[in-house]
Amino acid sequence: MPDTYDILIVGGGMTGASLACALGGTALRVGVIEAAPVKNGAQPSFDTRTTALTWGTQRILEAIGVWPDVAAHAVPIKKTHVSDQGRFGFTRLDCADYRLDALGYVVENRLLGKALLDTLQRHANIEFICPARVQDVETGADAASITLHAGQGSRQLSARLLVIADGRHSTARERLNIKTSGRVYNQSAIITSVTPERGHEYTAFERFTPGGPLAVLPMSGTRCAVVWVAPAGQVPALLALDENTFLAQLQRQFGGRLGKFSQLGARREYALELMRAAELTRPRAVLIGNAAHTLHPVAAQGLNLGLRDVAVLARLLCEAARHGTDPGAAGLLDEYARLRRSDHAAVTAFTDGLVRIFSSDFAPLALMRNIGLLAADLLPPVKNYLARRSAGVAHAKLAVMLNESRRKSA
Repeated sequence: MPDTYDILIVGGGMTGASLACALGGTALRVGVIEAAPVKNGAQPSFDTRTTALTWGTQRILEAIGVWPDVAAHAVPIKKTHVSDQGRFGFTRLDCADYRLDALGYVVENRLLGKALLDTLQRHANIEFICPARVQDVETGADAASITLHAGQGSRQLSARLLVIADGRHSTARERLNIKTSGRVYNQSAIITSVTPERGHEYTAFERFTPGGPLAVLPMSGTRCAVVWVAPAGQVPALLALDENTFLAQLQRQFGGRLGKFSQLGARREYALELMRAAELTRPRAVLIGNAAHTLHPVAAQGLNLGLRDVAVLARLLCEAARHGTDPGAAGLLDEYARLRRSDHAAVTAFTDGLVRIFSSDFAPLALMRNIGLLAADLLPPVKNYLARRSAGVAHAKLAVMLNESRRKSA
């Protein structure tokens, strides 16, 4: 007979673990299925990369009880500077102009991952099923069932709701034959870190170059995280360069605003693609995070979008727990899809549009985008809209609603 849960979450990365934390302390029995062993830090989401979280996302992490363990390690983004290499357009934002403590925060993935796992372990209603790999998934009218390869044999589990959160190459999504659409960008991201000659002053830089965007983000002390997007065909040669030559190439792309770069960190390459699932829900199943949508890293929207998935779904599930209703009911899943569809579409169009617009050398388009950057810097209504969007101010209400639902269902 299968082990029975209220909620089974496939994937213990950032979004899956965050959802489990949000459901901690409720009457729901929750299982988190993760393929990578936890003890040795093998979970690929919890690596040495950094993530830029918006102010609104910080409020969501606060609502699910994770932020207190993260706060001491989070580096605030107090200012942003966006520019177009070799052209006149630029935009600057400052959190002080909008009465915010920060526009966002930069957090090392390994530290955020540790905070999530530590929080999970404090909740008796959460079980971590790890290491275990998905073999098969079936959904029915009353429950979803999943067959796992765990240890030396198989294990069968069932749940009233299956949450698929196992990333862009989701096995669970594939087993349910949910189609995806999108495109592979002819770009890869090089992730590394540097120490600039001048202090970063808690400023995040996004510089658009012909090869792709280059982000330089503040880290603790004097370090800066670097996300350098370049044509995929050029990346192997860049990675093969010695440290000084690579730093010189990076400096040419970024310019001298922070002075000379030194102390290059480890370099890693990540291929980039756009992906959207054709369906967010199936009977007794729902997709969140990168299993539902994978974005280009421009403007650092990916995890922020995924944690808004978490906030919306967790609120609906907490309400179901409070009222004793079915967490996998069709009406609940329809409501989740309705609430998330427009946000997914808007952010996908925004990030993909930025890549297309700033990758073009067509002179009239280059002129218009630089006029747009200046307008965003000089016109208060435009600048205010951009700042609120960048900081995720409108999304903070999701945290308030989730916090209230969690409080009532505890």
